[in-house]
Amino acid sequence: MNVKFYLIYLGERDRLIGMCLSVSKRVSPLLVLKENEMQIVEKIKAYLQPEYPEEYILVQERFRCLQSLGEAISQYPSVKTSEMLRGERRDEESLIKALSNFASVSHLFHIPTRVVAVRGFLVAKFHAFSLLYRLVQDLEQFHVPLRKILFSIICTLMAEEVYFSCLEDPSFSQEVRVGLAHDLIALWESGRDPRGNRHLHALETLWIIRDQTPPSFGTMEGTSELIRISMDMDEHWQHFLTTEVEYNETKWALEEFLFGLSYEEIGMIRAWLLRFGISAVGRDEIHSYLERSAYGLVENTDKDPRVIYNFFIERRDAANFRKRIAALGPKKTLEEIYLKYLIAIDHNTPDL
Repeated sequence: MNVKFYLIYLGERDRLIGMCLSVSKRVSPLLVLKENEMQIVEKIKAYLQPEYPEEYILVQERFRCLQSLGEAISQYPSVKTSEMLRGERRDEESLIKALSNFASVSHLFHIPTRVVAVRGFLVAKFHAFSLLYRLVQDLEQFHVPLRKILFSIICTLMAEEVYFSCLEDPSFSQEVRVGLAHDLIALWESGRDPRGNRHLHALETLWIIRDQTPPSFGTMEGTSELIRISMDMDEHWQHFLTTEVEYNETKWALEEFLFGLSYEEIGMIRAWLLRFGISAVGRDEIHSYLERSAYGLVENTDKDPRVIYNFFIERRDAANFRKRIAALGPKKTLEEIYLKYLIAIDHNTPDL
């Protein structure tokens, strides 16, 4: 391959694509890179081009594909678009009605095509920036901003899962369900919760802190873990702990979140400590008590953002399983309980 010729071709082609995109008015804000993301991409490309031309070409191609994918998805109508189909109107209000009455555990075929495709775009974006992260392992100045981008993508996907779980909760009033549906549509359209200072931001902050705060275990009371996480949380979290942890459901879900272990594993380890008169257990010793942790997140040593996503999905699935067989333990994740609490604050209702 004539690398020099190919680089010239790529540059001219991308210039023409950029001209076409500049006149397009159908690109959703969610499907283009943010300014800070573009700056990082350009800086890394500038670093790669002279020293690693083949890797530079790989990055060019990967982000061109991402851009093309975003353009293709943008051709689908917005979820807020009003359409008539055989005399039946489909618009934002009908979608809100459908979402607020949501009861299916399989929501894949109940949401608009654009939404399903956007999830694919976010996964592709995650892989594109993961590629950059692998290529700049020797440049520490890019590590933090790239990890922030990757974690933000993961948090957006997790937030959608939390919202769907709440929509399936029969204990929510119809008024609250409608509010959740509005928030979910806004999340789909812009990638942001409209009340981002509280909901999405609160969940994202919680996940970031947990990712950075591995458990120490000790006496298995969770005091030190809770203190370290709570130090960087706002007053809503403090009040949540004060009012909600007295309930077993919240306490159990919180312990799973803090320790990275299932409710069943926590009970097993506590029983062993009591049986053998052991006062405390260290992080390095925990694996001797368990063949494999059910959730696999005692400590994210590889700093992989996907680990925290898996951690949420595994806890959610375990909670749903307990619910189906009426087993003891948390029937919701901590994130679902916390989001429900924040929504209750919004509606000034002590019980939803």
